[in-house]
Amino acid sequence: MASSVLQLGRKKCITSAPRTILTILNQPASAFGLVTNKYTHWTHTRNLSCLTTQNAISQTNDRYGLIPNGYRQYSTNDDHRPSAQLPTLMDFPKLVWPSLLKTIKNWILVNFIIRPYFDQEFNMPDFVDGTKQALQVVSTALASGELQSLEGLVSTEALDELKKNLSVMSVSQRNEVAVNKDDIYFSFPYQVGVIFDESNESVQKRFVEITMVFHVLRGLKEMQDNGNPPPLNVGMLPEYRDKISVCNYRFIKQFTQGFESDWTVNVASHYKPIDMVNE
Repeated sequence: MASSVLQLGRKKCITSAPRTILTILNQPASAFGLVTNKYTHWTHTRNLSCLTTQNAISQTNDRYGLIPNGYRQYSTNDDHRPSAQLPTLMDFPKLVWPSLLKTIKNWILVNFIIRPYFDQEFNMPDFVDGTKQALQVVSTALASGELQSLEGLVSTEALDELKKNLSVMSVSQRNEVAVNKDDIYFSFPYQVGVIFDESNESVQKRFVEITMVFHVLRGLKEMQDNGNPPPLNVGMLPEYRDKISVCNYRFIKQFTQGFESDWTVNVASHYKPIDMVNE
């Protein structure tokens, strides 16, 4: 079951983009984060940590009220006590909100590079729907400790890191990792990347990598089914804050000519915004 979750239908891989386009993209476009080689891609990703870590709380306070100004930590006498902080699953920047600049870049890459030259059938709304299902499958397996079922769906490097970090979690903390896709109330592709790996002179490997952000309210589906949907200012109410989590998942697929692959997960990160305030 898991191996088919990220397979969004058979795709048509275009042989190659015109040399003039690839030449342009491989030179100045790297400065804008559109198309890079493997090395500069990872460097650019790591640099996100400075921006997202420093701005996530202020953006939350000012724009959405997920963690409002004037937040106070609850003592053991409060009625709504937050649970223990969720340990880190993977070392990855905590991405919360969309970036306007990256959203524009994503649109350009999807419509002018990926669809014309990599995959004519690629559709972002369908991809997002597929990633929600993948989030549920992967997070449920992580919570239950059934990591063997994720082989082929999650990269080997990511599984190794996940195993190490899950081993120090309590049972209650692992349970916090599981996500029901119907509890996702907001999701978006944060960054789309096209990677050219020219380490092998005979073959130019090509990859598409997409980072997704999911906002989850635990129990949302049940609330809606019972006719008690949460209010719009859900993030400002103490009884909901500890139920909100954010998941950052990164998906990658190889589009090298003559090579077929499925989308796989190479980053799976869960955290609670409230923990960022408590740190």
